[in-house]
Amino acid sequence: MNKINQSVKNDVPGKLRLGFVPLTDCAPLVMAQELGLFKKYGLQVQLSRELGWATVRDKIAHGEIDAAHALAAMPLAATLGLGSIACDCLTALVLNLNGNAITLSNDLWQRGARDGRSLREEIFRSRREKTLTFGVVFPFSSHRQLLRNWLAAHGIDPERDVRFVVVPPPQMVANLKAGHLDGFCAGEPWNSLAVHARAGWIAATSADLDPGHPEKVLMVRREFAERRPAEHLALVSALLEACEFCAQPENRARVATKLARPEFVGVPVEILKRGLAGQLDCGCGLVRHIDDFCVFHREDANNPSGDKAAWAWQLVRASGLCPNPGALNFAFVQNCFRPDLFGQAIQRRDNRPEKPATGQPDSVRSPRAFRLPLQPAPLAS
Repeated sequence: MNKINQSVKNDVPGKLRLGFVPLTDCAPLVMAQELGLFKKYGLQVQLSRELGWATVRDKIAHGEIDAAHALAAMPLAATLGLGSIACDCLTALVLNLNGNAITLSNDLWQRGARDGRSLREEIFRSRREKTLTFGVVFPFSSHRQLLRNWLAAHGIDPERDVRFVVVPPPQMVANLKAGHLDGFCAGEPWNSLAVHARAGWIAATSADLDPGHPEKVLMVRREFAERRPAEHLALVSALLEACEFCAQPENRARVATKLARPEFVGVPVEILKRGLAGQLDCGCGLVRHIDDFCVFHREDANNPSGDKAAWAWQLVRASGLCPNPGALNFAFVQNCFRPDLFGQAIQRRDNRPEKPATGQPDSVRSPRAFRLPLQPAPLAS
């Protein structure tokens, strides 16, 4: 265990332990600390940098951390015990929308792949030589479903024509460069770093494939939220204010500078700025500007509302990895996505009458769907 993660073991009594994975969208956690927002809301917070999502899940389950920057579907998967011991979790805050991209290797570019259609031609041409391998960050993630749907939309069967493996986000570029992966879907800055390292090129983004999808949430142990409600609501308030800060264009340089520090993301400032601004060097001479590449705050983006809960519900169902799909009912999903607690945090922060909570059963019955249809299927080994 490295020194960064040892902080959890050497816990200081009274500190709230908050985990994160080194990605551009961990910015609200980092900035809440750097701007003194945790202290503003009366909190002592101990940030813990984790390698990947399995580590976050396990540390939450075993009580080594109280809360974490997490994938949108993780509160549902953790509560059901999918892939680990069951641990009741919930979320009262969405940290960001969008923010992911599909990156393919430069080797595929050299072999003629320029988009999904030409990738299909290359897969079929070389199928007797090798099966292409693609990295995803977690079984229950937008990344896996976005990549599967993108492939399927171009006539590539994600079950038969390619292979999927789970790789922690910080290890994607090294595995792509070494030839262990032919492509991956991950959050920034790892796509831009692959381009910078001349290992890959960006073929599509989540803003293209499923605009406005919830990406990361604040996941907490239900026990923490119920036994320490004041701290929980203060944490939501502090991080919401940090989301607002990260969303302002004039703050991007400051955010990138903080994220570049080795205890946070540890990637050069100029690489981090690409995802923050949506100004992507896609490699191989391709440059794109995407205004909504990563959305930290606007309108109802941070509210864990019924449509976002339904999106996470669909993702878990579509994974094919839930042995009891019947457990994924509306009541269960609403117990994990808590717009009522989000509303309480807003009320406490702004000292104003609470707005009616959204996300009632009616909104869940009209779920926001993936732009591309979901297809249930197991994760390939």
